[in-house]
Amino acid sequence: MTPVPTEGYPALETGPVAATELRVAAEPDPDDPPWSVTTALLVWAGSILLLVFIPSLVILPYILYGHSGARIENTGQLLNDPVAVLLSVLSTIPVHILTLGLVWAVVTGLGKRPFWRTLGWSWSSNVGPWTSIGCAVVVLLVGGVLTWIVGGESTEIDQIVSSSTAARISLALLATLTAPLVEETVYRGLLYSAFRKVTGIHWAVIIVSSLFALVHVYQYRHNLGVIAAISIFSLSLTFMRAYSGRLLPCYVMHLVFNGLQSLVIVFGPYIQRGSGEQKAAVIQTLTHLTQNLV
Repeated sequence: MTPVPTEGYPALETGPVAATELRVAAEPDPDDPPWSVTTALLVWAGSILLLVFIPSLVILPYILYGHSGARIENTGQLLNDPVAVLLSVLSTIPVHILTLGLVWAVVTGLGKRPFWRTLGWSWSSNVGPWTSIGCAVVVLLVGGVLTWIVGGESTEIDQIVSSSTAARISLALLATLTAPLVEETVYRGLLYSAFRKVTGIHWAVIIVSSLFALVHVYQYRHNLGVIAAISIFSLSLTFMRAYSGRLLPCYVMHLVFNGLQSLVIVFGPYIQRGSGEQKAAVIQTLTHLTQNLV
């Protein structure tokens, strides 16, 4: 057998240290994504288009057949129809599924890359679960106080919550179970990573925070306090992504933030009925503040 030449070749290291170095080298860097800013923006635009058109497609058959040909003058009439409101809320399910499909296709390159690791779905050395939970509670309280101080008119979310128990519970479940995952993978996952690679941290934080707040402006256009609170929440989430370098802390922060509000949305009316006049007023104010921040 001819011996294998070894002169002039670097020694091949083996053992635990070498294996660890290989794993580190192979670990995807969420701040150096394989997708471009253009691709991330196309997914973002696609998620908005889905949010606009899918509910319309779901509600259209009900409008055509449920109203027996009655003319619908404006969306205000639909907001007064409990069935139409519930259908609108439930239509968010296919929107979220399709949006996650778009995100998966880009992140994995249609299955060529790992999904969670490429997004940075892990804890960092400087941020753990309790940090994310604590930040969520603080931002929720600050947002609630800000909304109370600035004030504003009722929003479409108020009408959805008050339309029926089914709509209220469905909204709370979606806000807790799917919305944080979808929004974080789009904004702090795709968008932030792509912009950070091109513009750097500071502009990435500004752009992504602005895009997130902008999407919610129309929904809360009659309430400046809620818009301000949403803007603070968006900035906090993006700062968390920049500081931790990972996406999981942002998701947990978003999950806790929405989850606490959902508890108030679901149980607030029941608590309010059994309270004294002064306590009921406080709970009503809290309910109004938090339900608009979902």
